[in-house]
Formats: sequence, C-alpha cells, structure tokens
Amino acid sequence: MALFKSRNSRRSSSSPSYVSTLTILVFIGLCIFGVWMLSSNSVVSPDDETSTRTAIDTTDTETVADDIADDTITEDKKDKRDTVTPVFGDNPGHLPEDAIKSGDHKHDGQSQQHTAAITDSQISEESSITQKEQAASVVSEVASEHATTNVEEVTSKALDVKMEEEEANREQLKEEKGEMGKTRETDGEKAWSTQADESKRQKGESKGGEGSEDQLTWQVCNTTAGADYIPCLDNEKAIKRLRSTKHFEHRERHCPEDAPTCLVPLPQGYKKPVEWPHSREKIWYHNVPHVKLAQVKGHQNWVKVSGEYLTFPGGGTQFIHGALHYIDFLQQAEAGIGWGKHTRVILDVGCGVGSFGGYLFERDVIAMSLAPKDEHEAQVQFALERGIPAISAVMGSQRLPFPSRAFDLLHCARCRVPWHADGGMLLLELNRLLRPGGYFVWSATPVYQKLPEDVHIWEEMTALTKTMCWELVTINKDELNRVGAAFFRKPTSNQCYEQREQNQPPLCKDDDDPNAAWYVPLQACMHKVPVNKAERGAKWPEAWPARLHKTPYWLNDSQTGIYGKPASQDFAADNDRWKNVVDELSNAGITWSGVRNIMDMRAVYGGFAAALKDLPVWVFNVVNVDAPDTLPIIYERGLFGIYHDWCESFSTYPRTYDILHADHLFSKLKERCKLVPVMAEVDRILRPEGKLIVRDEASTIGEIEALLKSLQWEITVSKKQEGFLCAKKGHWRPDSIASS
Repeated sequence: MALFKSRNSRRSSSSPSYVSTLTILVFIGLCIFGVWMLSSNSVVSPDDETSTRTAIDTTDTETVADDIADDTITEDKKDKRDTVTPVFGDNPGHLPEDAIKSGDHKHDGQSQQHTAAITDSQISEESSITQKEQAASVVSEVASEHATTNVEEVTSKALDVKMEEEEANREQLKEEKGEMGKTRETDGEKAWSTQADESKRQKGESKGGEGSEDQLTWQVCNTTAGADYIPCLDNEKAIKRLRSTKHFEHRERHCPEDAPTCLVPLPQGYKKPVEWPHSREKIWYHNVPHVKLAQVKGHQNWVKVSGEYLTFPGGGTQFIHGALHYIDFLQQAEAGIGWGKHTRVILDVGCGVGSFGGYLFERDVIAMSLAPKDEHEAQVQFALERGIPAISAVMGSQRLPFPSRAFDLLHCARCRVPWHADGGMLLLELNRLLRPGGYFVWSATPVYQKLPEDVHIWEEMTALTKTMCWELVTINKDELNRVGAAFFRKPTSNQCYEQREQNQPPLCKDDDDPNAAWYVPLQACMHKVPVNKAERGAKWPEAWPARLHKTPYWLNDSQTGIYGKPASQDFAADNDRWKNVVDELSNAGITWSGVRNIMDMRAVYGGFAAALKDLPVWVFNVVNVDAPDTLPIIYERGLFGIYHDWCESFSTYPRTYDILHADHLFSKLKERCKLVPVMAEVDRILRPEGKLIVRDEASTIGEIEALLKSLQWEITVSKKQEGFLCAKKGHWRPDSIASS
C-alpha cells in the first residue's frame, strides 16, 4: 500500500477520513472485479469485443500476456483440454471463415455462430483472438489504475485463469487445423490424421515452396524443358547433385527450394484441344510436337503422324491389335475381375500413351495411368492430351502418393519395372496399394517366352510372389496378339503369412504406417491384412455403381466429419451439397462438351466428382497433405485421387486440365505459402480457355481475382460476398524471359 499512500499524500493532511474511505472502496471494488474475472467465461459480446480491440491496440502488454500464458497451464487445465471433442483437422466449426480475418464489424448471425461453436467444443480462431485480446486488455487496464500490491495479486489470478483458457483454446485450434499429430481417441470419439502427420511420423518433415506476394510482373520461364516444364521433375541442379540413380532417383520429385513464379510458354501453333471422344483417336500435332514415340513405337500402333494430327490406333506393345480386344481377353481369362462391377479403380504402371486406360472407360472402369518423364518422349502428355487420366511418376525409391489398400487391380504390360530386384521392394509397394483380394495382372515376356533371361526373371517372380502369399490364379495366352498374362491375387487373411517357413520378405513393423505416402522411402516389407471386420480393407466395396453413394462400412459415427457432424452423416451431407453442381456450373458459363479433364484441387469426400458421374468427364481428386486424410474414402467410392502439397508443383505436364476446382483451398493454403507461385502453377497446368472455379472467403476471392487479372485472365463470374469466382485462362504470355 506504500505506493498508493504516496500518490494521495497531498490530500491526507486535510481529509484523512476521505483517504481511508476511498482506500476501502477501491479495495472492495478490486476484489469484486477479481471475483468477476475468475467466474466469467471466455465469450465476449460483439460490442465488448469491438471496444476491447479499440482500447488496447498493439502494446507491450500483449507480450506480457503471451509470456504469462506460456507459463500458466495447470494440470487440471491440461486434463480438461484433452477431453475436448475431436474433429477433422480443418473443421471450420460453425463460424464463417471470413469472420476470422477481421474484428471490425460483427453481425448478429456471426455472434450466434460463434456461440454455437463454443458450445460444440470446436473452438474457432475468432474465439482464440478474442480471449487473447481480452486478457491483454485486463493487463492494460490494471497498468493504468493504482498499481497496488492487491491489484497485482488480483490481476495475477485473473490472468492465470484467462491465459490457461487461452492456451487450451490455442491447442484446440491446432487440432482443428490438423497440426496435432497422429490420431487420438477421447470420450469414445476418434479424429483422423492428415497425410502430413502420417508421413512425418514415418520419415520426417515434408517440403514447401514460397514466392513473393508482391511479384505481379510476370515473365516466361527460362528452362531447357521449354513448353513441357514440370518444376519438380525438371530440377536439373538437384538432379546433378544426386549420388546415385540406381533406383531411378533422377525421375522422382525434386522441387525447387523457391517455387517458380514464371509462366510456361505455349508451343508454337498451339490450338484448342480436340474434344472427347475424338481426342482418344487423334490430337493436334503442334499441341504435343513430339515424334520420337511415333518413330520407335509406330509399328506397335502406339502413335502415328498423320498430317496436322498425331493419331492413336489404340494399340500397345502387348496389344498391337487394339486395347479393347486385350481388355476382353483379360476378362475371359479370369472371370473374377468383373470389369465395371467388381473391379472399378485400377493403376496402370508403365502406361505408354494411355490406350489401355482410355478404352477401359467403355467397361465402366477408371485407370490411373502412371509413367516417368523419361526417354519415352511425352508419353504421359500424350495420354492427358487425349483425355485419359495419367500422372508422371516412377517406381523408384519412394512410395507412390496413394493410400494403402486403394486399388482394385494393378496392371503392368511390359512396363519394364524390375519387380524381383532389391528384395522385391517395388512389388511390395504394389502390395501396399492393392486391396486384399485384388489382382495383379502381369503381361510381359517372362510369362510366355523361354529366352534364358525371361526364364530367370519368371523363376525369381514365382519365388517372390509365393513368399508374398500371392496366389497365381491363372496364366493365359492371347492368340491374336501372341502374348500371355499372369494373374496374381493378394490374400484376404494373414494365415499364409503366419505359416511361412521363413519371414522373407519380412512383415513391416507395427509402427510402420501403410498410409504414409508423402516422400516416404520404400522398404522391403509387407503389411498385414486387416482382420477386424470394421477396419478398412477387411471387406470388398459394394459393386459399382452402388459404391459411389454408399457410406463406407468402416466410416463410423465415432469420428467427427469435416463439417462437424458424425462422419456417416457428414458423408451424406456432402453428397447432398454437390447434387446441383452441374446446373450451377452450367449457369456460370461452363460448356460441358469442351470439358474432359477435371481436377478437384481440394477434394474432401469426393462429392464434387460423384456429382459429375453422368458426364463424359473424369475428375482427379487431390487431398492435401495437411488436410484430414479422406483419400481412402474417395477410393472406396470407386473414384480416384492423389496426395499433394500445393506449396509445390504438381507432377503433370503443362496445359493438361480443362477445369480446376478449388473449394476453400487458397484461404487455408496462404497460411503456409505465398499465393503468387500457386497461381503460376494453376496457370501452368490449366489449358488455354480452361476454367478455374474458386469457392472461398470474400477476401481471398479478391486476392485471387487480382492475381488472375494480372495474368490477363477473363473473370467470367465474380460473387465475392457469395464466395464464388469463375475465370477463364487466355493465350497471353509475357514478352520478357526470366533469368536462368
């Protein structure tokens, strides 16, 4: 009380009773204030919140509050925090995302949503900010009042409580953003990991790229790849530093430290692509001006040059007389395949120009065609220009970016992959990707030829597949094409694994997550088959097309979905959300006859792709590595997709998609990397005259629109308040060239 007395000494001589009375009143007032602070909750009314923001501004007291918050988490509060209802990593709760960005104007609807979010234990960024500012405001007010010992004690207690609540909310916010690590179970509910969590636990941090948000003076990329530039596959500096290329490391992803902000040039004479289905048979030569494959593989009916066009007779090394005949041959050889019903989603390794996948559409099957960017010039680019799903990737030293137990069938027709080498490491990667009970179809010379090298490889493969417990179901020969195919089937139980005389290849360790797939090194081991009937992979999905809208049997209500409901209800709600998307996009100016290749840049359950089922299009669903890992759901539905981090370049050629769809992607992405290089990547992979569709916060829509205008894109629809933007890419390229 010494300080208090010294400040009132001028009045003490004339009115001692006044000082005494004033002291008692102030002390009582401070006590009441302290009790109120201890008992109050963390929710602030919109009016109080606004006044708080105005009063405190930015002062040193915020730093004090942060320091106190870091040191004042009690064990009781930790226990309380651990019982919060778990949710998907990017669950926005009930609060509109544009409310997070500004506290200047609060509406009644936002206040009600904010209260609902607190009630559901899904703490939003807005509540976290409010609590921090309120705590800082307490410090500021106390500092401006009489600095007595009693004030310090009361304020300290108040700050203890407020900062403990702030820290709890901060940790909860991390959970909502998918930053809390692996799956946790609390109060009988389970939250799902992100692909980033899974992969980080398996091998460490993933990469990221940045650029300058202020760089709006665009330049053309100056690279040896020219119009075919793929930043993460054409990183010559990184490739030169590799110590070995034994496992095709030079064909894998090596992304630049700084994501490119340059624009890829157009090939001379580029034209609007031929529309599907005619594009399956022919494409404009100048769009993909490469003739090496026509020279080398023309006799196998891969591709031929015909005037202004490159034509595709539908053949391949193993099916010179056409893919459809070969597809029917496989079905006749093994009836269990059941194209278009039992077997819906397949991976075609070493796809050539994609003819196998291109003709599987006629059997209601979708195939992800996979091949490296190698001496087989532009094979994946040919496939994509034809309107056939494909990605540039290699069976090398790292896992492929797909979840475990995802594909119904795996196919290799003379794919030149050394399956038997390195302890069978590459074939074991296929084992990770294949559903229990699924087929591996191998059509290659060791199956049907007797040359010494072929015989040796067949013996090695026979021994390897036997120790992997794959059943050799049948070997059949196609008399027309004079080739043969072997059909292997993955087991549906662990009985064979347990009865092996030797543990080779070994079973993977229990802590080896089969779903971790983002920059995770390959290992020569096998994962066990799920035995719990409620676990994913224990049962085969429903026959197509019933599986498309069927809630996966393993998606249960102990999990909280993206939108805050129990997972199965969330799945159904997402289906309903996208039912009218075709009409919506048609009204926005999308002409479907000119659309074939579509990418959903932030797929959740695959509802957007499911809504387009009856159109002659295909949708590549991308699940971001920092988002809840919902990609297995997409595959269970009979759709396909991939893991990716949009802070890096995508493994596809330029000009390969007709529509890019981004649902609340950019507002989340800009928390981790700059939007300028992301928009340069969008410009790279979208075809001229293709459309970008953005759904996001109003502020983010404004940022994206400004960037697109700087790229000379046409804004066809802009509804910022509704969070919707549609833009059309043009043919514009800058005059200046970036420095190398």
